[in-house]
Amino acid sequence: MDEMTVKALAKINIGLDVTGVREDGYHLVRMIMQTIHMYDLVTVSKSAEAGITMKSNAKYLPTNDDNLCVKAAKLLAEEFDLKDGTQIRLSKRIPVAAGMAGGSSDAAAVLYGMNQIHGLGLSKKELMERGVRIGADVPYCLMRGTALAEGIGEKLTRLPGLPKCYVLVGKPGINVSTKLAYENLHLDQIQSHPDIDGMISDIENQDLHSLTAKMQNVFEPGIISQYPVIQEIKDLMEANGALKAMMSGSGPTVFGIFDDRSKLREAAEALRDSHLAKTVFATQIYNKK
Repeated sequence: MDEMTVKALAKINIGLDVTGVREDGYHLVRMIMQTIHMYDLVTVSKSAEAGITMKSNAKYLPTNDDNLCVKAAKLLAEEFDLKDGTQIRLSKRIPVAAGMAGGSSDAAAVLYGMNQIHGLGLSKKELMERGVRIGADVPYCLMRGTALAEGIGEKLTRLPGLPKCYVLVGKPGINVSTKLAYENLHLDQIQSHPDIDGMISDIENQDLHSLTAKMQNVFEPGIISQYPVIQEIKDLMEANGALKAMMSGSGPTVFGIFDDRSKLREAAEALRDSHLAKTVFATQIYNKK
């Protein structure tokens, strides 16, 4: 096999708590992650040209060592002293700086693809151990499905799949860096923390309504105070049938959870008509079998 194309799936956080800070400055989190059927396409192929080369349809993205895809490829190329070069082609669909782990998922796809085309023989667990050196979300993006993430996001516990539901994604025309999100988060001022353990029980009991009632993201107040459009998108989704709408990760993307496909379609149409969101995408969850 000389070439492989991998779907790099986006994620949402249906619950996100920050519980402390390590001595090295990394924040400790407790969150429930969920992959959805929204993805970039990453093609990894052997190349006669030595080294790592990358091309993308998104001209604004770096294609050098600043890109997580290139970092992932170099990590394996150097460890295994690969003689063949590697070419990466990225077809970008997941919005960037959106709190949906697009870059981390792309890097995970590169690790998976290189393992296959170069016959490295690494297990998923071994790929995940390498992935954390690229970014805290990369191991989860290799695991996929529904998971509890702890530590800095790298300690993963697989959970049962969510009850069947539909997801509406709305991203306004702004970007929010993770750095900015943490700068606006003051641990001693967090007034309410999500009930992560209660959410896990709801997932085990397949109780979608109880689960969505508990959805919470501690980043929201600080980010919404700077970007009120996020609250407007949340309100519109809930007014049009979402059981709950919430900001994903460090934002600014909002997602709404629906128990009915027709409500999802109507809400998507209302969101497009409102022009509040630059990206509107109706989809469903991805449950790892």
